[in-house]
Amino acid sequence: MSESAALTPNEYISHHLSYLQVGQGFWSLNVDTLIMSGAVGCVVFGLMWLTARRATAGVPGKLQAFVEIVIGMVDQQVRDTFHAKSKLVTPLALTVFVWVFCMNVIDLIPVDFLPMLVEKGFGAGHFRVVATADANATFAMSLTVFALIRRCNFKFKGVGGFMHEVFASPFGIWLAPVNFVLRLIEEFAKPISLALRLFGNMFAEEVLFILLAVLGASWQVHGVGSFFASSASLAGQVILSLGWAIFSCLIITLQAFIFMMLTIVYLSMASESH
Repeated sequence: MSESAALTPNEYISHHLSYLQVGQGFWSLNVDTLIMSGAVGCVVFGLMWLTARRATAGVPGKLQAFVEIVIGMVDQQVRDTFHAKSKLVTPLALTVFVWVFCMNVIDLIPVDFLPMLVEKGFGAGHFRVVATADANATFAMSLTVFALIRRCNFKFKGVGGFMHEVFASPFGIWLAPVNFVLRLIEEFAKPISLALRLFGNMFAEEVLFILLAVLGASWQVHGVGSFFASSASLAGQVILSLGWAIFSCLIITLQAFIFMMLTIVYLSMASESH
């Protein structure tokens, strides 16, 4: 940020981990999360929509070929995992994978770049750009998946079949209270684990990028009196940041893939009777 040179390392980290909020308490909204997730969704899915409109039956262009590869990969995963018939699962899995992946990719942008643009353009003091590092965003997505699980339960099993499964599985109807408690734990564990896994990994990755920026700034401050020391500190920061960015590419893709696969698995479990 423009004032980052005057901030201590603790203040710098706290500044980058603060949200742009409106409202108070429980009803406060993280505006930066809403803006970034919405903007990423509009850009990415708008681009995919344009690609689909301009798709040709002949030799595809590079963008069309890439989109077809992604769609084919997701469709194959759905075919291998989801054994019922539903027109919802493949588009949902594609949306989850692409949206989560693109929101994660924002973390590869230098930590000060987008917040600085927002500060210069709109005067916002805080702006976090990685929406998936916000637990509110990951829980919103996981609760949406949880609602779709309920939909699949009632659609494929009916109310009677679902209630019988809740009270009779896995120990039989005579242990209905035990079965019910175990089912409650299982059902609530799904959205919690789905949300916290994505949030924890992306939050830790964001913090590490911020720490690398703080470390590089500290080296430059201590190397001001020497051109070679300053150059070495800058080179060291570039090497560390580049190494972590390359490793982050794996984390970013893996987290999006895991979120997609767990969504498919949970919907598949909800559509099958024991």
